Amino acid sequence: MNPIQEYFYRIEEPERSTLLFLRETILASDPENITETFSFGLPFIKYKKKMLCYFYYSKKYKKHYLSFYHGDKLDYPELTQDGRKKFKILLIDAEEDLPVDFILSLLDEIKQYIKA
Repeated sequence: MNPIQEYFYRIEEPERSTLLFLRETILASDPENITETFSFGLPFIKYKKKMLCYFYYSKKYKKHYLSFYHGDKLDYPELTQDGRKKFKILLIDAEEDLPVDFILSLLDEIKQYIKA
């Protein structure tokens, strides 16, 4: 089992299935340019080898989240900055429908700030 699989394997259900679905959806959204790596003990999603977002867990909110690089340039009430300089997070609630279209549109918006 590779480190990325191990990271998700340690997460309890239903969060695991929700996050794995989200991961696969993001990777499939642009398979030529989007890749994943495991850095700092976390799964990172990269666009043309530059950071796009990563998965993590918030002890404060007791929820998993997707953290977006260049999030400081995004202005959506669904995103939380919480003192971060370059990132904003989207809390993931496994009990609610995932805002897949919203997440993919955020990623498309962030791509324009990434210098290839």
